[in-house]
Amino acid sequence: MEITVVTGNAHKAEEVASFFDGIADVGHVKIDLPETKNDDVGIVARGKAEAAYKILKKPLIVDDTGFYIRSLNGFPGAYAAYVLDTIGMDGILRLLEGKEDRDSYFETAVAYADSEGIFVFKGRVDGIITDAPRGSHGFGYDPIFEVGGRTFAEIEISEKSAVSHRARALTVFKEWFLENRK
Repeated sequence: MEITVVTGNAHKAEEVASFFDGIADVGHVKIDLPETKNDDVGIVARGKAEAAYKILKKPLIVDDTGFYIRSLNGFPGAYAAYVLDTIGMDGILRLLEGKEDRDSYFETAVAYADSEGIFVFKGRVDGIITDAPRGSHGFGYDPIFEVGGRTFAEIEISEKSAVSHRARALTVFKEWFLENRK
């Protein structure tokens, strides 16, 4: 069986391919998809999967990730990429100045689409926001997102790929896929 990963990020496609090595052939295609505006990454991913399936008409996955900060009422949430592009990590750190509650989490929704429908799988990692960026690995908010005493940017990429929110969503999807589609 083949699954096509629809993303503009080749590294994401490689990560998915490694999860399905020996189980399914994984292809990669970049398509600019409309993005549903919603606070729930599952709804956003579902909308992208629906649009992609209408174009490709073959089994595929898309994903969407949100970054939620409790003391900011869940901001930036599903708009994490936009916020990173506009105010960046420094802007997030400024918004958190003087706040004791720095609890946050990443959540990824992986949406799988095939002729039988669209199925959504989520993964979440809880952590805290640091006072300043740390580490040289990763991307996005990784230098300010701490889990177990280390930021994602302080963790080797191979280790992060095994414990990340995306990895957790892909693990749930893989279990479902093996039971229902293989």
